[in-house]
Amino acid sequence: MTQEILQLAKEYRRYTAETLSSMIKIPSLSGEEGPLVEHLTTICETAGFDEVRVDGLGNLLCRIGTGSTVLAIDGHIDTVDTGDLEQWEKDPFSGEIDDTYVYGRGSVDQEGGVAAMITAGRILHELSYNGGFTIWFTFTIMEEDADGLCWLWLIEREGIKPDFVVITEPTNLGVYRGHRGRMELDVSFRGVSAHGSAPERGDNAIYKASRGALALEKLNEELRPDPFLGKGTIVISRVTSSAPSLCAVADGAELHVDRRLTWGETKEIAVQQIQEVCGPDAKVSVTMYDRVSYTGAQYPQEAYFPTWKIPEEHRLVRAGARTFRELFYADPVVDKWTFSTNAVSICGKYEIPTIGFGPGNEVQAHAPNEHTPIDHLEKASAFYALLPFILEDTE
Repeated sequence: MTQEILQLAKEYRRYTAETLSSMIKIPSLSGEEGPLVEHLTTICETAGFDEVRVDGLGNLLCRIGTGSTVLAIDGHIDTVDTGDLEQWEKDPFSGEIDDTYVYGRGSVDQEGGVAAMITAGRILHELSYNGGFTIWFTFTIMEEDADGLCWLWLIEREGIKPDFVVITEPTNLGVYRGHRGRMELDVSFRGVSAHGSAPERGDNAIYKASRGALALEKLNEELRPDPFLGKGTIVISRVTSSAPSLCAVADGAELHVDRRLTWGETKEIAVQQIQEVCGPDAKVSVTMYDRVSYTGAQYPQEAYFPTWKIPEEHRLVRAGARTFRELFYADPVVDKWTFSTNAVSICGKYEIPTIGFGPGNEVQAHAPNEHTPIDHLEKASAFYALLPFILEDTE
């Protein structure tokens, strides 16, 4: 079986690269994934999935098999924007292919994993898979804006709650078993306006926010690490203010905070820490995400995405490592992501065992000149196709 899967993945090497190229040519920012979902629906129907459908939020769901145990293989299809186009050496939407790489926005984060998933589904169809798993290939939306929102919908609205999940975000072909969580917070300060010619009559909210910002910088340095996941972090990503005019003392100011959470750090702990260092003048609140999807659906949630990890000896981690060894005759790197994925909901909230395995290197995520190795696409296709057989045989 291993050799047959390897051979098919090799035969479909160009197919996988061209699938990825075709995706890159269709921009798919969060909330704007509709045209790409339509494109992928046609590809997946042709690839031979047993079931292909789009849910109410707009996720594309494709199934292979009817086994009693549920395995989901997940990849998000939305991307971030291009940023400064002058920093790109190639058109970010060209989807250019050469002998080694596929180039363009999303090639690494994370449409490369999606293309490999489709090939894996095609392989399993050709092998007439009838093992012990129902395998859902989930092509999910809005991850870049709100990690895991798509999976809250799948679990809570669609009733799809897998026994195991593979996240296909880039891991440089390592087997990943956790990452830090994150949350977004707004820290607001109120002042009293006065004419700019007499600032002593007012109370400047910008100065309060500035002192809060320095306190948060110091707090970031004092956060304690977890042995596996490392330390949490605090970043102020936006500063806004309000005043009656540009000739007036600011009567309001707000800091938007990106807080990465290591093991043991919770929403409550993070809010309390920020409140303590910013003082009683600060109002600290967790940001709400309520953007409407391309289907018109809305599923509001707090921008709190819990930390997760599973033990290295867990059955799923061992199955992932064994799959890698049987395919590639080497031990995989077992590690963690620096960034965040849909697993914040899957494992962080619902405690469903999850691992990561994907093509490309995460250092290129959200960066200009993104490109993913075609060798990685081929190997990831084989990994996703073989894993159900190995997992079924791993106790």
